[in-house]
Amino acid sequence: MDFRTVLFAITEEIDSQDLAALKYLCLDCIPLRKQELIKDAMSFFNTLEEQGLLDEDNLFFLKELLYHIKRMDLLKTFLNTNELEMKHQISTKGQVSSYRILLFNLSEDVANFELKSFKFILSSKIPKYKLEDNTTSLELFIEMEKRGILGKENLDDLKRACDSIDKTLVRKIEEYESSRERRAPVEIQDVEEISDLQATFGDFTEEKAQDNTYKMNSKPRGYCLIFNNFDFQQARKERLEHQTLKDRKGTDVDAEALEKTFKELHFETVVFRDGTAKQIYKELNTFQQKSHEDRDCFVCCFLSHGDRGIIYGTDGQEVAIRDMTSLFTSSNCPSLAGKPKVFFIQACQGKAIQRGITLYTDSEQQRKLLEIDSWVPRECIPNEADFLLGMATVDDFISYRHITEGTWYIQSLCKNLKERCPRGEHILDILTEVNSEVSQKMDLSNKGKQMPQPRYTLTKKLFFPIK
Repeated sequence: MDFRTVLFAITEEIDSQDLAALKYLCLDCIPLRKQELIKDAMSFFNTLEEQGLLDEDNLFFLKELLYHIKRMDLLKTFLNTNELEMKHQISTKGQVSSYRILLFNLSEDVANFELKSFKFILSSKIPKYKLEDNTTSLELFIEMEKRGILGKENLDDLKRACDSIDKTLVRKIEEYESSRERRAPVEIQDVEEISDLQATFGDFTEEKAQDNTYKMNSKPRGYCLIFNNFDFQQARKERLEHQTLKDRKGTDVDAEALEKTFKELHFETVVFRDGTAKQIYKELNTFQQKSHEDRDCFVCCFLSHGDRGIIYGTDGQEVAIRDMTSLFTSSNCPSLAGKPKVFFIQACQGKAIQRGITLYTDSEQQRKLLEIDSWVPRECIPNEADFLLGMATVDDFISYRHITEGTWYIQSLCKNLKERCPRGEHILDILTEVNSEVSQKMDLSNKGKQMPQPRYTLTKKLFFPIK
């Protein structure tokens, strides 16, 4: 049979469970947002072709996927490959990440009655409406990743949950961690660690600048998108659990400051107000598809409510930070390859309490006890070069917003960009000063403080020259 006939024959044998498994194993190469459009096996194969993972002369990735979901019958019948042969080949040139394989195998080992217990254990960290009876284990893992409580180097919550239902699952996770340590791969590091790995990431541009700085000569420098969400009436109306999503008084002050600052830095600013999750994705996709060939940079700012690893649209629907940033990787947006992609996000990344009269928090829930976990998971930025993610908060600190003066973070960011860019300071030095300024502020009503944190995979120094 020819290539197309073989693919069609395989699609006839793939059921919905198989498709869900195939999609999950491909999460590292096909973003979740793109996967939502895949409704059948033929669409899945078409996407693999678009991503350069499947063609007539390259069937290995497809074979590997079928091997991992245990469809040996399809391997033998249509691809003339047996289990032993695949096992040997995968050991030497496997392409599916060991992390995805681990989670998929765990999902296969968790029985339905155990899954209920699993969901109950995680209910303190994931909203109950995300833990319905029909939520599968793979869907649960995706939700954990969205909220930053699960990742390649963040398996503690998963181990605790597994330990409560089946200790053999914990042993599998520990075996994965041990093998990972032996391989010692390069991962995105915290700000204080990244300098040691600059050379490892390499230069994704065709020519490396002699002075090790990003080219920033074009005018405009690039697009600066500003998503400013104020009105959350729709969210409160449509979902009971979002009754505490208050309108974000003071956010317009931030939006105006960002717009003015980046115009002065020669960016073409575009402001979007009160966007639902669907509208935010739509606008981001529009700019992903634009040509950035004649521009040197891309900046995107979000002012909204948030939770672990996500921001909220004004309808209360979630927008995963990882999905947003992944739209602009080199493979998904080639005209930005080798160019800095900068994201500033003013939104809590965990649950926080709202105190005082004039100070508000950009978190969804208000509780009697302060529950804060605003650590930004490394998985929020793609595992490739040239990204900078500037977050308003770090773990155990609230993100404050004054109802007339704007947020501590955005106001300090704009002030320091205006003052320090003309002096020729690069962005990481500027963000260090922002950290210093914001960390010295205090909400006197509850002695609350705030600590921003940038995470990045920049391979050069980034300057925003005024001239």
